Amino acid sequence: MNGNVIVGQSGGPTSVINSSLAGVFKTAKDRGAKKVYGMLHGIKGLLDEQYVDLSEKIGTTMDIDLLKRTPSSYLGSCRYKLPEIEADKATYEKIFKILDKLEIKYFFYIGGNDSMDTIKKLSDYGAIVKSDIKFMGVPKTIDNDLAVTDHTPGYGSAAKFIAATMKEIIRDGLVYDYNTVTVVEIMGRNAGWLTAAAALAKSDDCEGVDMIYLPEEVFNIDDFMARVKTIASKKSVVIAVSEGIRVADGRFVFELADHVEYVDAFGHKQMSGTAKFLSNKITAELGCKSRAIELSTLQRCAAHMTSRTDVTEAYNVGGAAVKAAFEGESGKVVVLKRVSDDPYMCITETHDVHDIANVEKKVPLEWITKDHYVTNDLIHYIRPLIQAELSPIMVDGLPRHLNVNM
Repeated sequence: MNGNVIVGQSGGPTSVINSSLAGVFKTAKDRGAKKVYGMLHGIKGLLDEQYVDLSEKIGTTMDIDLLKRTPSSYLGSCRYKLPEIEADKATYEKIFKILDKLEIKYFFYIGGNDSMDTIKKLSDYGAIVKSDIKFMGVPKTIDNDLAVTDHTPGYGSAAKFIAATMKEIIRDGLVYDYNTVTVVEIMGRNAGWLTAAAALAKSDDCEGVDMIYLPEEVFNIDDFMARVKTIASKKSVVIAVSEGIRVADGRFVFELADHVEYVDAFGHKQMSGTAKFLSNKITAELGCKSRAIELSTLQRCAAHMTSRTDVTEAYNVGGAAVKAAFEGESGKVVVLKRVSDDPYMCITETHDVHDIANVEKKVPLEWITKDHYVTNDLIHYIRPLIQAELSPIMVDGLPRHLNVNM
């Protein structure tokens, strides 16, 4: 092969994002790449010329196995929005100058919607200047909101953690001999895929959550309080809510309470406080004990409860991106295509990044019931993605991870 490889990670991490990194690294080395560089902190780090030679960090099969089991982004991440090409060509000139210095011919970026925007802009600029560098997107997001692909690596493991945690919360609520209402806040700004996974808690040994509220539908506080009141006589009520649910005027529910607002480079507000607001309202108006639980970063970093299906698919999309790029494709994203439900089977394909970048895939409204739950179709869609486990490599009673600085 001609030229070197560089790979970066961007956006919020997942518990299997490093499996995709392992897939890129291992496949590139197996196909003859002389050097595989890793950007430290994504495209922002590359602009500051922060990168490492991954061959000096990942040297053994054990390193690959540890990398697959390491949560968060091994190379670090960023939330950096590249400017529009016509507005700031100097930034692109700088990036391509750095890539030329490193003799890069293949560029891989692991991330979600905003990261695919980076691939789109870099590949577009490459076409303008007639660069022969191949740019490929590797999908990642626990939010499962990337268009075209059946689902995204990272989602299955987060869904597994959520469903298991909800079962434990439901059991905990039955301990005491008085009524309680627990509101659990789950990540999901505009798409409710993660919160929908709470429905998987319902099983032979668990009655499941009582209500599920997704951001795809307008949230009516009066209706919510009325519904809680009708079931508050239960010993334990557990409600799953997406952090991004909004009232009719477009405000997030968490914005109805006092909060400190933080907005990132892509204009995304920090999401926190939805469950707390609703729990306080339940206590104040219904006079019953209520608590709020935010799963927060736990749902994206719980590598001790990854789905083996998710790990395998994350690794495979990394390898598929390398294969496609080495065969001449560019400006593409690897997507998963479900070809069978029973037995479950997905294959990889590539798709034009322009159809994916900045496009959000939401839960279909027909998969949301009128009584604030989800349909069996949605449950059947999610369930294969949480199957099987990849046990941590334990050292002195705790999981061992791989650290880029070691």
